Amino acid sequence: MLDRFLSSIQFQGQALQLRADRQKVLAGNIANADTPGFKSRDFDFAKVLQTATSGAVEPGRMAAVSTQAGHLPVGAASSNPLDPKLLYRQPEQASIDGNTVELDRERANFADNSVRYEATLRFINGGVRTMLSAIRGE
Repeated sequence: MLDRFLSSIQFQGQALQLRADRQKVLAGNIANADTPGFKSRDFDFAKVLQTATSGAVEPGRMAAVSTQAGHLPVGAASSNPLDPKLLYRQPEQASIDGNTVELDRERANFADNSVRYEATLRFINGGVRTMLSAIRGE
């Protein structure tokens, strides 16, 4: 029972971290909506979450390996499965100044991600509340 609970909390925690990372990327896109030449970025949330939970390294990334015991830890940030590979988004309608941010799409994605972030928090809180009730015998 506890293993299942911890597994669920770990999964939800990873999802929460990825949602926060995506929120930062989307906020950056919105902030640069008027910057000439800015290219809109995002990542495939489902793919990155699946990679993070499976423990595999995302395609296009190489896992850093230490070959001798005396080596310093390598690439902790680059081999982190929760460090998504950012992709460029293709705009539906090109702008004259080369900016690929479509403000309506970015706002919709930002709002959707916010709602999903809140739902993930509620799942975590609900699980913890249920476990505390079980421990107390309520």
